[in-house]
Amino acid sequence: MDLFILFYIFIIGTLIGSFLNVVSYRIPREESISFPPSHCPNCNNRLKFYDLIPIFSYIALRGKCRNCKNGISIKYPIVEMITGLLFVFTVYRFGLNFEALQYLIIIGILIPVFLIDLEHSIIPDGLNIGILVVSVISVLIQIYTGDKVWSDLLNHSLGLLLGGGFFLLIAMVTNGAMGGGDIKIMGALGFLFGVKNTLLLMFLSFVIGGVLSLILLGLKIKKRKDYIPFGPFICIAALITIFWGQQILQWYLA
Repeated sequence: MDLFILFYIFIIGTLIGSFLNVVSYRIPREESISFPPSHCPNCNNRLKFYDLIPIFSYIALRGKCRNCKNGISIKYPIVEMITGLLFVFTVYRFGLNFEALQYLIIIGILIPVFLIDLEHSIIPDGLNIGILVVSVISVLIQIYTGDKVWSDLLNHSLGLLLGGGFFLLIAMVTNGAMGGGDIKIMGALGFLFGVKNTLLLMFLSFVIGGVLSLILLGLKIKKRKDYIPFGPFICIAALITIFWGQQILQWYLA
């Protein structure tokens, strides 16, 4: 693929990543994502347009607010960079087509889910609804264009029931070890992926969750009684399923 196109996609991705930083900061605080305009969370000084250039503004300002000189979290340029790279890889992996567009939107929702659940241990309903709406619209469009048939709708619906239902069962058996947000996002992603990929998604979520939890415990970053949000593990597993799900299933079933 043309490097210029990929570079352009990267720039778009970093700009969207900058917006996702705003989303992940404001939604848990029940603030509007559109007003007031971007400002320093320490001094509330409104940021100029040249202070909002993804990645480069952070470097130019040396990680400090131009007005109050307080530090700016390194999280912001990291999210911008990762979003840009994910956008590039998605287009490189799937091409410039509807499938890539569908996954770009889903990734744009998964990133704030990851950040919000990691920091606040909640997954806002609006983000889960967004994943489900995008998934339903995507399936219906593919049925309309002939890429899917109506019977595929049953597979996607069963994926929703499988993902959401299994996590609901875990929550009931373990007296709330799984949160409501985990149940809803697994159901929404279940509709997106269908039955087989939802099984893979659940498997990867538990493997990633188990491995990373052991690492956190081993490094003493977390203690045994500490709550570790599961949403970030689901998001990582969802990305793996998006990019390599079919190959993993083909390898396993071969």
